[in-house]
Amino acid sequence: MHYKVINIDAETMGGTPVFAGTRVPVSALFDYIDGGDNIAAFIDDFPSVSAEQIHQVLRMAKTMLTSDKVLHENFA
Repeated sequence: MHYKVINIDAETMGGTPVFAGTRVPVSALFDYIDGGDNIAAFIDDFPSVSAEQIHQVLRMAKTMLTSDKVLHENFA
C-alpha cells in the first residue's frame, strides 16, 4: 500500500510503514518527538526524509486522531 508519503510493502522493512522512497520507519519520527527531539534533529539523522514528508505524516496523524468517526470505530 502506498499513501503518497507512507509506503507499506512486505518487501521493504517487512511491511513496516516507512516514509516513501526511504527505509525510515514512520514510528522513528514519533519516537523522536516522544523523546523530546525536534524535527530538525530528525532530519539531521535521517536526511532522506524531507520536512514536507514529516509535515504530511503529522497532518495525517492529526486528522486520524481528531476525527470522531475514526476514534469511535477504533478506540470506543
